[in-house]
Amino acid sequence: MVADRRSRILEYVIDTERVDVNELAERFGVSQVTIRKDLDHLERNGLVTRQHGYAVAIAPDNLRSRLAFHYGIKRRIAAAAADLVPNGSTVMIESGSCCALLADELAKSRRGVTIITNSAFIADFVRDGQAAVILLGGDYQPESQVTVGPLVEQCLAGFHVEQLFVGVDGYTPETGFTGRNHLRAAVVKQMATRARDVVVLTESLKFPRQGAVPLLAVSAVTRVITDTNLPATMQEHLTGAGVAVATVPAS
Repeated sequence: MVADRRSRILEYVIDTERVDVNELAERFGVSQVTIRKDLDHLERNGLVTRQHGYAVAIAPDNLRSRLAFHYGIKRRIAAAAADLVPNGSTVMIESGSCCALLADELAKSRRGVTIITNSAFIADFVRDGQAAVILLGGDYQPESQVTVGPLVEQCLAGFHVEQLFVGVDGYTPETGFTGRNHLRAAVVKQMATRARDVVVLTESLKFPRQGAVPLLAVSAVTRVITDTNLPATMQEHLTGAGVAVATVPAS
């Protein structure tokens, strides 16, 4: 009960970015004292920060915080994606919370898998697993813990893989798949040229939602793995564009 409430509080803080303690107490039907204890717990775990009676979401690119948001759905998406990867495969995985959980799943359940990534977070996240990791070098973005820039693109020229797994920040029929950062988007586009299949891993709440920068056209994506709350109109549009759509339970 307490863990579930704290998870829902975290989701709400991430959605709103900054919320008053009084509002949280009213929304979740508990005392302000209880809310403060919940927020203390979340802050100790590096998931939110406290500011003068407010709870504030930490940086939107911080993967440790994003992992806790809709964790169950993301873990199921990751498990479904792992089913596409046989033992002995070499795959590319770009940064993102679903992608990090996929890497973890592969490192624990597959033999002889090699993960090529530009995410230092993912490389560290799976360090105790059995997957080999190739970390692409480049300019380091400390907030998102990824490498970007022309050096990454030069590194990518030496690889060709069956599958690239990416996360997205939004999708609309008009814009295609979108992201938050133009430098990361440039890397994703280059990664996509080095893979036979491009698989998007994301929760349904990204449909429809528009990110700041173009990421991938729908024609560049082979498959989407999301949850069953995906709007029917979005699924029809994706399948009509030739994208295979797989869904996992939303709850």
